[in-house]
Amino acid sequence: MSQDGPGVDLPTSIGYLLKETATALRTAMEAVLRPLGMTVTHYSCLELLAQRPGSSNSELARGTFVTRQSMNVLLQTLERDGVVTRPSEARSGRVMPAQLTERGRRDLAAATAAVRGVEDRMLSDLDEDDRAAARRLLQSMVRSLRGADPTPAASGPQDDDAG
Repeated sequence: MSQDGPGVDLPTSIGYLLKETATALRTAMEAVLRPLGMTVTHYSCLELLAQRPGSSNSELARGTFVTRQSMNVLLQTLERDGVVTRPSEARSGRVMPAQLTERGRRDLAAATAAVRGVEDRMLSDLDEDDRAAARRLLQSMVRSLRGADPTPAASGPQDDDAG
């Protein structure tokens, strides 16, 4: 944006509004997860492991938008705390698939309820048709930006929250 000419009209810029929404959502999620001893990345990791047991460090990093190194640190902490288990040695290559423990499932249940409350609050002014339309529009935007690559987090990990 140049100071000499017109720039982006922030109140109507979809990109700016998406970033503002994402920031507000993350802040609200952190607020409800903090008392549970979690970050958004920690919660996201547990949610992914519940849905995709045996995920590798790399898969979890992509799904939570952090680097492999940050995910490795988080997994080591979660393993030490008895939330996940990983084999002591890789069965092939360097992949050490992670699994939730019973404690991990309990922690996830509490976090999921808290996060669901945040999402319900975020969507409270929308009826079901508006919610469905919002999902379709956001999915379309992601597909357009990723082009032909349907892989989640195809843009690569970010390191906003190391866990």
